[in-house]
Amino acid sequence: MDTLQAAPDTSAAPTLETADPDEVAARVIEILNDGGICVLASIGHELGLFETLASLPPATSSQIADAAGLDERYVREWLGGMVAASFVQYVSQDRTYYLCPDHAQFLTGPSADNLARMTRYVAVMAAVQPKIVDAFRNGGGLSYDDYPDFHHLQAAESASVNDASLLDTIIPLANVTDRLETGIDAADIGCGEGHAINLLARAYPHSSFVGYDFSAAAVEEGRREAEAWGLSNARFEVLDVAALTDVAAYDLITAFDAVHDQAHPATVLANVWRALRPDGVYLMVDIKASSNLEENLDVPWASFLYAISTVHCMSVSLGQGGDGLGAVWGVQTAERMLREAGFSAVEVHELDQDPFNAYFVSRP
Repeated sequence: MDTLQAAPDTSAAPTLETADPDEVAARVIEILNDGGICVLASIGHELGLFETLASLPPATSSQIADAAGLDERYVREWLGGMVAASFVQYVSQDRTYYLCPDHAQFLTGPSADNLARMTRYVAVMAAVQPKIVDAFRNGGGLSYDDYPDFHHLQAAESASVNDASLLDTIIPLANVTDRLETGIDAADIGCGEGHAINLLARAYPHSSFVGYDFSAAAVEEGRREAEAWGLSNARFEVLDVAALTDVAAYDLITAFDAVHDQAHPATVLANVWRALRPDGVYLMVDIKASSNLEENLDVPWASFLYAISTVHCMSVSLGQGGDGLGAVWGVQTAERMLREAGFSAVEVHELDQDPFNAYFVSRP
């Protein structure tokens, strides 16, 4: 009697779809085109060209260049790309240009709606691509010194959210507003240029604030702003928070998009738990994504998240001999690691005005 073998179970196997070659080619061309637009938009944001356009009536390339203090030939070529991208309108009869009104809020201004700010990350990634290619081949990672503009870029991005929402929306999630008004001890880990700490210190003069970051240049920016604002209740220290040894020292600890690129995030979270007082609160802001790849496929900016993680967040962790957690560690992993660090209560919040981040409120 022949032995019958069961057919392999293919129920969980992915379905392979055959795409039209013309559609594939069109998609690649679209990516190339959009990549070019992103580079031009990054240049426009850095040079203030979108702001200049928004401040002018329809104007010639010479008038726009004069208003921006830039070379006309470069401005004219840049405008051609922006017209082709439908960001800028061109009136051929008098050769004038103007910013499309429905694009203005996403390309100008200090608010989080100004997405042109995000395009500069592409320039950061392109600058380190040769070193990342080498890391693919040989392992390891890069150092923060390989990204000289990253702290400033990230600070500008965070400031747009914090200026609009930190005091009125984000901090109230932790239910500590009354205590801040009375006076508590608070720390921000991975504080970068320290703008969040300074906003809090100015709003709550009876509380004391400290910001920790291992970048001396970023810490100096925080100190400079605190001095300019006349703050006596905010200080900044150069410290790798993996080496934080404080015990029951703080009533509030915050971290804004700082944990996922640490060398050893679990160590940092355990240090935070130890540094909190029994009735303290840890407010952690980090990337809103799933820990499961298949659940991120409908996120419009998922590819960007994996790109910035590959080229920066994961790499700087690996470059320190770290775990390489990456930016897309996901809400599920974040919750698990918070509980493993000792937190008994973990709440996850989302804000309509910040679709990129999740807000974790954790208590010992």
